[in-house]
Amino acid sequence: MKIAFFDAKPYDKPSFDKYGAENGIKFKYFETKLNEDTVDLAHGYDGVCVFVNDTVNAAVIDRLYEMGVRFVALRCAGFNNVDCRHAFGKVHVMRVPAYSPYAVAEHAMAMLLTSIRRIHKAYIRTRDFNFSLSGMTGFDLHGKTVGVIGTGRIGRVFIDICRGFGMKVLAYDKYRAEGLDNGDTVRYTELDELFAKSDIISLHCPLTEETYHLINDEALQKCKRGVVILNTSRGALVDAEALLNGIKSRKVGAACLDVYEEESEFFFEDFSGHILEDDILARLISMPNVIVTSHQAFLTEEALSNIAETTVNNIVELTKNGQCQNELCYRCGSAEDCKGGKCF
Repeated sequence: MKIAFFDAKPYDKPSFDKYGAENGIKFKYFETKLNEDTVDLAHGYDGVCVFVNDTVNAAVIDRLYEMGVRFVALRCAGFNNVDCRHAFGKVHVMRVPAYSPYAVAEHAMAMLLTSIRRIHKAYIRTRDFNFSLSGMTGFDLHGKTVGVIGTGRIGRVFIDICRGFGMKVLAYDKYRAEGLDNGDTVRYTELDELFAKSDIISLHCPLTEETYHLINDEALQKCKRGVVILNTSRGALVDAEALLNGIKSRKVGAACLDVYEEESEFFFEDFSGHILEDDILARLISMPNVIVTSHQAFLTEEALSNIAETTVNNIVELTKNGQCQNELCYRCGSAEDCKGGKCF
């Protein structure tokens, strides 16, 4: 079986080659992203393997279908870049619903600690033999309230980490996790209370029509002055312009962003020595209280192995059974997994 692998990076290949060889699957790696201009590269392949910044819209899906490509294998959990409704009846769409949740949750905490304890600034100073502590004062996490929006696997791991620091947790999720709310250190609440009472807000939810620009001007007005915003989920959860305005007005004390709304044009590529054409991103990066990493939270050896293994298993399961437990179903208008391809 031959798979066209788009937006390939050097760190993708070892794990996918390993699990592919074990299952008779050969990957052809393309550095380019999948979109309407590059879709013909998939001609003659059984399926395509794509990542978060590949474009799988109606036009791409129709062309894949015309070329006899049977499936789209997402090597990620999010699928907002795929028109799953249009794919129904044409190509199967599978995802990796869960990989090392520790990778993303730990990165979120690493960014938070780096920001509030000025570790990134200390590193730069001491490299220049500047040992002054002026302007380096941070604050304790112990006793602070963190609002966690999204209590799936990653959100729950992040909550466990926060509890280890002695923090109080206000949680919000449309679907509440059973047993998480203990009525004391972890408590489910509505968004308005979470915004009003949280010293730190961390996003761990998928991007849907409901969550698009969840953090916007209105939401920030409800927040404490000096609130810290963490986003390691999807860029469009945060209205970047509203965040920038919140930082400028001092409403937002700091922001830690591993994702960005318009990241597909920039993240995963080297633009050093070039002028960044996205003014909002350039201004955010220039802010002394903003940390931006380029969608790096997933990037651990364990997570890469999990992603490759699950992706390959999805392909094998679909090939053998004509269905896959990690297939996305849109026949009923649901964003839930297909539960075995029953609706395809």
